[in-house]
Amino acid sequence: MTASQPLLSVKELRVRYGPALALDNVSIEISAGQALAVLGSNGAGKSTLARTVSGLVPGQAGTVHFDGADVTRAPAHQIRRLGLVYLPEGRGIFPALTVVENLRIAAALLPRGNRKAAVCRGLEIFPSLAARRSMKAGLLSGGEQQMLSLCRAFILRPKLIIADEMSLGLAPKLVDLVFESLATLRKDDVTIVLVEQFVHRALEFADHAVLLSRGRVAWQGPTSSAKHEVLARYLGETAAATVA
Repeated sequence: MTASQPLLSVKELRVRYGPALALDNVSIEISAGQALAVLGSNGAGKSTLARTVSGLVPGQAGTVHFDGADVTRAPAHQIRRLGLVYLPEGRGIFPALTVVENLRIAAALLPRGNRKAAVCRGLEIFPSLAARRSMKAGLLSGGEQQMLSLCRAFILRPKLIIADEMSLGLAPKLVDLVFESLATLRKDDVTIVLVEQFVHRALEFADHAVLLSRGRVAWQGPTSSAKHEVLARYLGETAAATVA
């Protein structure tokens, strides 16, 4: 990948589930080190986009390029090895195991000589997890469990993380914890695609946003100029007017 190329480029992507068209002619780009918010109502195609880019759902048309490589039809494990990690809705942890055991399992994907250092680095980046290293993951709060999920991804040294609805079902204080954890990853130069229903928080966090509606791109652009137009389409004119 050259400096001028986006880290992730999706062009004219089309995805079907049987006869149903889930994504139609969707194109997005994100540069290294940036954050992209993917917004839309339930059923708009947000998770389908995330899963297709990650190699978990096949596309019927269009292309996906990651870090200069054509991964349009690559399997999920190959895309993950290239440095793209998908965190699906739900915590993706082992609740009966301790925090450090969860991290060691994630680190098992690395070369043997790198595993211990990777776990130590994860606990250094997320010190609140280090303080709970011997606690069973199932006893952590919802926000801490999401933090552990992010830490498990981080120790693999990803270039890009796709976080799919990580704040879903959490109390406001725990949502804060999730966004603080994502901000920690950004400071370490991890590129982030954020699929999110908390629109205001996502717009504050991300550099760019794309709004999906019925599987199509309804709007996309920089978040610095997005609020009124995005919120008007997503929440209605009245809600948008309150933050304009």
